[in-house]
Amino acid sequence: MPESKEHKTTATRIAKLMGAEYNPRKGADIRMPGCTVEVETPDTVSAGVKQLQGRRGEVYIAGTNQEAVVKALKRTENTTIGVMDSWGNIVKPSSRGVLIDDA
Repeated sequence: MPESKEHKTTATRIAKLMGAEYNPRKGADIRMPGCTVEVETPDTVSAGVKQLQGRRGEVYIAGTNQEAVVKALKRTENTTIGVMDSWGNIVKPSSRGVLIDDA
């Protein structure tokens, strides 16, 4: 499925706010040490939850619009996955611990 303009805009915006890079290829959309963000439309929220399984550190689904945020909140209820809105505001914090590098 081709990437939607809404997805690309949201992912680029959040990556910039976080000082990270958006990865449009396969894999997580935004990865930083200790945090992973998967940007999802209302139709792809469930796929985003699967994409974040096994990731370490804080994990978030960022909804491209309010409908996606509402679906993500329902889908991540009773999980450690957090939810962000399309502007990178945390609506539900991730309860996974932050990874700290001892390097």
